[in-house]
Amino acid sequence: MATFPGFGTAATHVGQEPDQWEMHQVVPPISLSTTYMQKNPGEPKVHDYSRAGNPTRDVLQKCLASLEGAKHAHVYSSGLAASMAVINLLKTGEHVVCSDDVYGGTQRFLRRVSVPNHGLEVDLVDLTNLETADKAFKENTKMVWFETPSNPLLKVVDIKAVVALAKKHNPKILVVVDNTFMTPYFQRPLSLGADIVVHSLTKYINGHSDVVMGAVMTDNDAIQQHLFFQQLAVGAVPSAFDCFLVNRGIKTLHVRMQRHYENALKVAEFLEKNERVVKVLYPPLPSHPQHEVHIKQTKGMSGMISFYLKGGMEHSRTFLSTLQVFTLAESLGGFESLAELPSVMTHASVPANEREILGITDNLIRLSVGIEDADDLIADLDQALKQAIPTL
Repeated sequence: MATFPGFGTAATHVGQEPDQWEMHQVVPPISLSTTYMQKNPGEPKVHDYSRAGNPTRDVLQKCLASLEGAKHAHVYSSGLAASMAVINLLKTGEHVVCSDDVYGGTQRFLRRVSVPNHGLEVDLVDLTNLETADKAFKENTKMVWFETPSNPLLKVVDIKAVVALAKKHNPKILVVVDNTFMTPYFQRPLSLGADIVVHSLTKYINGHSDVVMGAVMTDNDAIQQHLFFQQLAVGAVPSAFDCFLVNRGIKTLHVRMQRHYENALKVAEFLEKNERVVKVLYPPLPSHPQHEVHIKQTKGMSGMISFYLKGGMEHSRTFLSTLQVFTLAESLGGFESLAELPSVMTHASVPANEREILGITDNLIRLSVGIEDADDLIADLDQALKQAIPTL
């Protein structure tokens, strides 16, 4: 499996150099202190207060930047806090072109906070259709925001093409890519022209379903200063202990992502052949509508699969409640396999009419395929499908 050179080495070593610590610890220590002694007033050695900076956070941010191929990385107390830090670049009256299929929390923040309270303008657009996307830009457009693949429909947006489109309208438009589903192991949006990359570290990068955190990466020095100011002035920063846990999770990221991909491909192929399934959405499958774009800009795929079950809400409920190895739960990207119903769980905040237009129906199931044995995962899906739909 081809990937970015040196990824595993960077994940293991960047920011972790033992000689930066007095006792040369191989595992970076957790710095819990909220404040730091100064030799003279106003002359801290490095940090003065832990909201502004912390040694454990420094380690994580340096490592994250190296993985995404970025100059800078800043972490926040959640993925949405990271998104808020980026959206706070905008001023009242400015316009955002946002993908029509994004994480429910992202569109909720834009629709219910940014628009009514901060005076931003937001249009939700299908960015896989470049003609439609082109018409969405306005004189006051300042940002384009999308996920690729998207959540939960796994639409693949051509990053280079959207960057070119945005910069044609105005070179100063910022292109933001949420890379949570892919991780920098499989996709690096900055190398494709994006200005900013956002991650929910809660998901694959931590990979153990025990930390809530977000990150923003960029090569732009002015944006970096803004991101630091958001940590300092807004204060949505993660604890040192959580930074330690994510830094630990990163050490197995490259190993985990390979297994997620191998398992998910087997699961997707099983589902695509199953007569109880209407349609499978998984970008590595040739049947995916943006398969060629996916192949062009990535080096693989995570464990995220969506599929349409034959039937409706009752069939979906039976299927999900009957699973034994997959756990019925929100979130994604941990070592364990999860399954959920977006229409009433992760995307319930999307207005019903918009869900219907997008295709987030009551028979759309989203899977986060974990690192268990693939045969056990397939057997579990098979038995649940047969219980949900006993006869055809």
